[in-house]
Amino acid sequence: MVRLPGGSEARPIRRPGGPRHAPAPGLRSALSRRSLAGQVFVLQVVVVLLLVLAAVAALVLQARGDSGTEARNRSVAAAGAFAASPGIQEALRSPDPTAVLQPRAEAAREAADVDFVVVMNTDGVRYTHPEPDRIGRTFVGTIGPALAGRTVTEEIDGTLGPLVQAVVPVRAADGTVVGLVSAGLTLDRVGGAVDRQLPLLLGTAATALVLATAGTALVSRRLLRQTHGLGPGEMTRMYEHHDAVLHSVREGVLILGGDGTLLLANDEAHRLLGLPADAEGRPVRDLGLDPGTAELLASGRVATDEVHRVGDLLLAVNQRPTDIRGGPPGSVATLRDSTELRALSGRAETTRARLDLLYDAGLGVGTSLDVTRTAEELARLAVPRFADFATVDLSDTVPGGGRPEPGRPLLRVAVSGIVEDTPLFPRGRPIRFADATPQAEATRTDRAVLEPDLALARGWRAQDPERARRLLEHGVHSLIAVPLRAGSTRLGVVTFWRAGKPEPFDGDDLALAEELVARAAVSIDNARRYTREHSMAVTLQRSLLPRTLPEQNALDLAYRYLPARAGVGGDWFDVLPLSGARVALVVGDVVGHGLHAAATMGRLRTAVHNFSALDLPPEELLTLLDELVGRIDQDEATDPDSAPVTGATCLYAIYDPVTRDCVLARAGHPPPALVHPDGRVEIADVPAGVPLGLGGLPFEAATLRLAEGSRLVLYTDGLVEDRERDIDAGLEELLGALAVAGPSPEETCRAVLDARLPARPGDDIALLVARTRALGPDRVAEWPVPADPAAVGEVRAQVTRRLTEWGLDELVFTTELILSELVTNAIRYGAEPIGVRVLHDRSLICEVSDSTSTSPHLRYAAMTDEGGRGLFLVAQLAERWGTRYTPAGKVIWAEQPVP
Repeated sequence: MVRLPGGSEARPIRRPGGPRHAPAPGLRSALSRRSLAGQVFVLQVVVVLLLVLAAVAALVLQARGDSGTEARNRSVAAAGAFAASPGIQEALRSPDPTAVLQPRAEAAREAADVDFVVVMNTDGVRYTHPEPDRIGRTFVGTIGPALAGRTVTEEIDGTLGPLVQAVVPVRAADGTVVGLVSAGLTLDRVGGAVDRQLPLLLGTAATALVLATAGTALVSRRLLRQTHGLGPGEMTRMYEHHDAVLHSVREGVLILGGDGTLLLANDEAHRLLGLPADAEGRPVRDLGLDPGTAELLASGRVATDEVHRVGDLLLAVNQRPTDIRGGPPGSVATLRDSTELRALSGRAETTRARLDLLYDAGLGVGTSLDVTRTAEELARLAVPRFADFATVDLSDTVPGGGRPEPGRPLLRVAVSGIVEDTPLFPRGRPIRFADATPQAEATRTDRAVLEPDLALARGWRAQDPERARRLLEHGVHSLIAVPLRAGSTRLGVVTFWRAGKPEPFDGDDLALAEELVARAAVSIDNARRYTREHSMAVTLQRSLLPRTLPEQNALDLAYRYLPARAGVGGDWFDVLPLSGARVALVVGDVVGHGLHAAATMGRLRTAVHNFSALDLPPEELLTLLDELVGRIDQDEATDPDSAPVTGATCLYAIYDPVTRDCVLARAGHPPPALVHPDGRVEIADVPAGVPLGLGGLPFEAATLRLAEGSRLVLYTDGLVEDRERDIDAGLEELLGALAVAGPSPEETCRAVLDARLPARPGDDIALLVARTRALGPDRVAEWPVPADPAAVGEVRAQVTRRLTEWGLDELVFTTELILSELVTNAIRYGAEPIGVRVLHDRSLICEVSDSTSTSPHLRYAAMTDEGGRGLFLVAQLAERWGTRYTPAGKVIWAEQPVP
């Protein structure tokens, strides 16, 4: 078998009158004159031999030339070095130059490894020579140029025999030549170096000749196997038959190399593929074929009757690799014209395109939970792959998350087309389709409606005859109206219009439109339900957060609340006025988003409001809140439809403007930041505590004495922590922002958010900034009260004088009554020490303290009771009253509005 280019094989032609030639094995067969391999072997051996001989001759000549050049250079260097050596000029002028220069010349000769160093005067008389009997004789060689100041190199037959020598002048300080120095090597030494290298050169040449001959023999042996011992004439006839057969068949044949290069293509392949004349030898990907066909041919993969469209032809391609049985890498492909399958292929292509459209709809429609965006994705997907224009009309309640209501108008939420300027109703236009229109019929019957020829149809013109006429002028000629339904919910209608493509919509297009809209309807309904839930959660959250801050004089306040982009969260804050002009600040966070987080936040905020009414210390209030969260978890654990609180934190602080003390406690919440009046910024040292709901561990409080004008910054973790930065880095950035913020709470909020607010916050952010005020001594009056009923009158008198000083004469009478009852009760039922404190703030606050913890109760006294009417009287005269407990006892207080 003869291996053809690309791996194909052909049988050798039999010789006339005898069996097929069988080559003899071994190298002897390769030398046969009738064998192409033998002829190639002899020719290669001759060429290699000539090349080796030429290389040896060139190397010998090169070596001799290099040796002569080296001898001249060494002679010049030795002569020049000796001529420039110190003291040579003085030696030449001395009475006996030979005595001085001969030893030095011999030493220089041995050091420079030359055969002689001769020093002479300007007349050429030697002063030195390796053979002493030559001293005093005339130098043999050319000295004229040296006397002129030039260096002379020459080959002569000197006193030592044939040699190479150099003559160098010795110059005086004024540049005149005062002597000459000659150095040189005999030609025996120069030629000896070459002769010593000659065996190596010859050995190398012989080795190269042997290796080349062996390589030639191996190549010839392989060629012998490849040609099967055929001679040139036989191979010529074989290839002539091969070409005749290859180019006469009516099937395209391609032979490709392993790297995708086209090695051979017959005439039919050129015709079917439209190959250029110089296609052979070029990569198949560079021949301008369609990408699918080029990729198949370049890949070399096995293919059986694989149909490819090439221009107007459908070609069935078969391809097999050529290296299955040890052949060269590559592949052979055959092409057969299958144009009669064009119609079938067209339908298959259309089916594939429709399947691709439905697949892309599953991936590209419904990427967000936004109703309008989902509708726009549907319209953009359909144009221009399915229709030239697409419109989506939804019930006007759907974009806001509402349930569609019969009789309400539709709203056009999406329009897409191959051109922008069309007579279609614009986006955002409310529409009521006339009963005769395809859209109304599709909505009424829940079935898609096809109008293949709008020029002949009449019902669709009923909506707007003028607009219908303009649509026809724009080339719109066919439409499909598909109801948009999700289960039993009618969301709207989708209309597909065709204008650019001449063929109208058909039944297959109708089925595709129904499937496409059905898939999109699920995504639109999901977005509607999400929008409804999100709106409910936002409404609930806004109703649970404080709408305005209460009026009080202890703190200047500013706040910010920023919901996360992901949805409604559970962050909250509060400002709660307490008795005694004190104010409580609360910041909390419920982990998670959605209705559950917002509802849990509302329950916790309500609980804080109720617990704060008891005037509890911060650590006790957090303990009660922790127990409440634990009970919520227990209750919801029994309900499979609810979820426990996955995490909640809280910080509770009470500021007293009289003492300027701020008592804080936190349950797993980030610590507050504190900005001192002098600009110093720090994180307040407040014990961390565990998050709410864990139970079993007490909470600790910290007391800070704040100077007037200090700013206390409370926040949730969304401000200082996100996925890209940990909380430590966030706290550092927060402190940096506070250090440059303005003094007012509003400026502080603005500076913090400008520095820390991410572009798309992943968590809610609650920020509360409070600047402290102090209730000065001129607004506070305190008196100790002895446990004697007679002291009540003195207390009333002192309070009356102080109210007169404050300009509150109108409150003197009611205040005397209130204090009389409270002080009398403290003396009768309490224990010393007893004290009275009056505060002039936004209201007039009267406080009576004693060291017992028994609390009085308001009750209705019977007609026969002698007492029990005091607290009832206090409750009627005061705007608010109550009891708070202290470490030393209790305080009963009452507030009256200041006129």
